[in-house]
Amino acid sequence: MEDIDAIAVLQDPVRRRLYEYVVAQGREVGRNEAAEATGVARTLAAHHLDRLTGAGLLESGSRRLSGRSGPGAGRPAKVYTRARGERSVSLPARDYRTAAELLAEAAEEAGLDAGLCAAARRRGEALRGPAGPCGDLEGAVETLAARGYEPYREDVEGRAVGAVRMRNCPFHAVAESFPPLVCGMNLALLEGLFGTEGPVRARMDARPGECCVVVEASKNNDD
Repeated sequence: MEDIDAIAVLQDPVRRRLYEYVVAQGREVGRNEAAEATGVARTLAAHHLDRLTGAGLLESGSRRLSGRSGPGAGRPAKVYTRARGERSVSLPARDYRTAAELLAEAAEEAGLDAGLCAAARRRGEALRGPAGPCGDLEGAVETLAARGYEPYREDVEGRAVGAVRMRNCPFHAVAESFPPLVCGMNLALLEGLFGTEGPVRARMDARPGECCVVVEASKNNDD
C-alpha cells in the first residue's frame, strides 16, 4: 500500500482514536481494552484495528491476556502494536532523508561532532525562546510531546519516578545509520531546550526501541 493510501486510513475519527491509543501504550493492546478506552463497541474496534493492520500502520499477533497457560487459560486473544515501518507523504515529492544522511556522513568523516552539537544546543535554546528552563517534568512532557518524542513518565512498581522516557526519536531514520553523531546531536538539542542547570536535565541513556535520551528531575527537584 502506498504511503498516502495508508495515511488516508486515519481519516476516520474512530480509527484514528484507536491508532493513537495503541501507539500511546507502548505495548501490545487487545481488542477489548482498545474498545473500552475509546468508547466504541468491541466489534467496531476489531474492524478498525484490522483495517489499520491491513494498511501497515499496526502489527497484530495473539497471546493469552490472562497470563496463564494450559487447560482453562482461555483462547489466545488478538493484540496490536504500532508497525515498525515509517510512513510519510510530501507533495510535491521531497527527499530530505537523503540530504540528512549525506550531511551526517560528511560531518562524521570530517570529525565535526563538536560543531554539530554546539549548533544543536543553540537551536534548542532558540526553540525555548526567552522563557526560562522548564520548571518540572510535567512541563517537560508537554514540551517533548509537541516535538514528536512521544514522552511518558517512567514507572517503578506503579509509581511515577523522576524520569521521562520517549518512545519515538524524531531523527530515527538518520540515527540508525549514524548513531553516535545523531544521538549526540539529539542530546545537545534537548540540553539547549531544557538547560543544564535547571529543574530538569537531559542525559544519554539508550534503551532498545526508544529515544537514546532520558529527561530527569535534577537533584532536589524530583516531583
